[in-house]
Amino acid sequence: MKENKKEPSKIKWFIQVFIMTFALSMIFSYISANGVSYLKLIPAILILILVIIIGIFFDIIGVAVTVANEHEFHAKATKKVKGSKNSIQLIRNAPKVANICADVIGDICGVLSGAISALISMKFTEQFGLNFDLQFLFSALVAAFTVGGKALGKDIANNNATKIVHAVGKILNKCKKDKR
Repeated sequence: MKENKKEPSKIKWFIQVFIMTFALSMIFSYISANGVSYLKLIPAILILILVIIIGIFFDIIGVAVTVANEHEFHAKATKKVKGSKNSIQLIRNAPKVANICADVIGDICGVLSGAISALISMKFTEQFGLNFDLQFLFSALVAAFTVGGKALGKDIANNNATKIVHAVGKILNKCKKDKR
């Protein structure tokens, strides 16, 4: 009986994630491709670095919520420590939170960084009058920084899961209060 209820829920989640990812990818790809194409080389590189860092940052959050211990936050919640209840909700929804943070945002950042690196390689080639395309080099550098950063991030997330989840919980708590 429970399996029948979970299947529609999984399909509903798939549809929600699909639509969210599609919409965010379209928006961010459009903004970054059009925005970066008009920028000079240095600002474009800075935006690329920012996109890579955002992808790594959200991957860290995604890992942290999957390894954090909910019980640590129950004591904090009874003492009314800000963000504790939000942290518990994050942990209870760890698969969805990790999916959104690591997969949706992380993968969108990966696609964006690839597109931005292509634009930067074209700008670099034009600006310095090169007769060859550097896209393979820029793509490899972006991939190496992204994968290397996420590897370091996973270690940080595993060792500091409680602090990370609580920091995100505090931010969510603040956002909820600001909406009221």
